[in-house]
Amino acid sequence: MATNQNVEEGSEFMPKFDKDGLIPVIAQDVKTGQILMAAYMNQEALDLTIQAGFATYFSRARGKLWKKGEESGHTQKVEQILVDCDQDYLLLKVTVDAGQCHVGYQSCFYRALKKDGGNQLEFVAEKVYDPAKTYKK
Repeated sequence: MATNQNVEEGSEFMPKFDKDGLIPVIAQDVKTGQILMAAYMNQEALDLTIQAGFATYFSRARGKLWKKGEESGHTQKVEQILVDCDQDYLLLKVTVDAGQCHVGYQSCFYRALKKDGGNQLEFVAEKVYDPAKTYKK
């Protein structure tokens, strides 16, 4: 069993998956620093990401793996994988060539809670592509 010191300060990669076998992941644009999306990986998705160099995630809604960009073409080339101090969260620094959100924005974080607006959101970004043209189902 790994000690906290090994996990927190050691040099061995020991990702901690939750009870469902998942670990949360943030994808960040390596060039701009913009947070692009949040998702989950299981062990297989993490292994594929490391081996192929392109982000693969586990869809909780669909119950299956999905390589980012398999439908849209908007892939994430992984430049670096960072792990937090507890090794229970990952940050992927990625290179992208197009919008990353399935509704047409560069980032999935395109709305902000209005200050003093109660529960109202405001749009803080513009769409960068038309998802109706990209996702032809």
